[in-house]
Formats: sequence, structure tokens, C-alpha cells
Amino acid sequence: MGNIFLVEDESKVAAFVSKGLEENGYNATVAGDGASAQKIIDTHSFDIIILDVMLPDISGIELCRQFRKAGVNIPILILTALDNVNNKVKGLQAGADDYLVKPFHFSELLARIEALLRRFKRSQTDEQMISFGDLNLDTWSKTAEREGVQITLTAKEYTLLELFMRHPNKTLSREYIAEKVWSIEFDTGTNFIDVYVNYLRKKIEKGFSSKLIYTIIGMGYIMKDA
Repeated sequence: MGNIFLVEDESKVAAFVSKGLEENGYNATVAGDGASAQKIIDTHSFDIIILDVMLPDISGIELCRQFRKAGVNIPILILTALDNVNNKVKGLQAGADDYLVKPFHFSELLARIEALLRRFKRSQTDEQMISFGDLNLDTWSKTAEREGVQITLTAKEYTLLELFMRHPNKTLSREYIAEKVWSIEFDTGTNFIDVYVNYLRKKIEKGFSSKLIYTIIGMGYIMKDA
């Protein structure tokens, strides 16, 4: 039914949850701390993460934030013993999709998991193809096509193009692009953003009928119809 990554340092809770998941047809992988979780998430593929807030080496909320920053886009369900609004809000702001307060009934955990997986699957289907004019982007295969011509992109060119296509007719500053594509603060003394935008322009505009990305002097770039 799916692969689930459980990050939980309480051995009894981890054993209870993993056993219940496997009895319901899921494959469960368990990590007891943040450092182990980071290593596992880098080398394995999962359908959902169940993440305890109270870990021995890092806050589960901070670990969630790090996962999202690293590009982990599967559903994350946070387990917390702290039943207060601030804790829940911090978890959701860090990128969690749902939370469940300890102690909980396993049936409720299972229902939350199933709901998240359904929502994520529906979201993936809805957003597989992004289009702007005659330019199409397949977010599953990470390929682009314009006027029937396949366009080969590097990983960063793809991420940059997806950013533009998800924000059509909106001026994107160099600072915003640096943060979203490279997860860094923009250094005004460099021109690497301009260089990458020019790389992308050549691939999606050269030989085609119209421009797509325009420079807004002093502000940044915009993807728009001529």
C-alpha cells in the first residue's frame, strides 16, 4: 500500500506504530533521531513521513523544515505531545501537512495517513502538467516541450522554469529567485541569476516564435505573453 518513514525516539511507540502499519499493508522504516532520519531520507523513497516533535538531537519541527528545504515534497504528519495552538502552528509553518496529538488511537492515525495519501495523489495528478502558452512542463518526468519540440533542461534550469511557470505574469526579483531555486540569499555582487536566466531563455525561446521571459529593469524577470 505504501512506504512510510517513522521518525520516533520512543521505542515502545515506534514498535506499536510500525507493527500496526505493517498489519495494514504498509512498509515501515523507523529512525530514532534526526541524524539517522537525514541519512535515510537521502537514500530511500517514501510515500509519507510520520515525525515526532520531541527527538533527542533536534526538534521534529526543525527537521521538518530541513526536509522541506532539501526538496522533500511528500506528506509529513507530525506527532506531538504538546496539545497547544502555537506548537501546531509552528509545525504547519515548517511544512507539515497534518498533526496528531499523543496519545492517539491507531485507527485515527491510520485515517490521517490514508487522507494525506489520497490528497497528495490527487494533487500530483492535478499538477502533473503546467502550461504557459505553447510551453508545457511535465513535473513528473521533469521535461519541457514547446511547439512539439522536446527541450532538455539541467536540474537548476528545470527548477527555475517551474518557478516562472507557477508565477506567470508576476515579476520575480533576483532575491526571490535565489531563495526559491538555490535556497540562498542573493549576493548583489554576482550575476549568476542573470546567467541562468539567459541559459533558460536560449533553450525555451531560441528558434521559437516568441519570447517568454522579459527583464524588468531594476526589479527582476517576468514570464508573460508579448
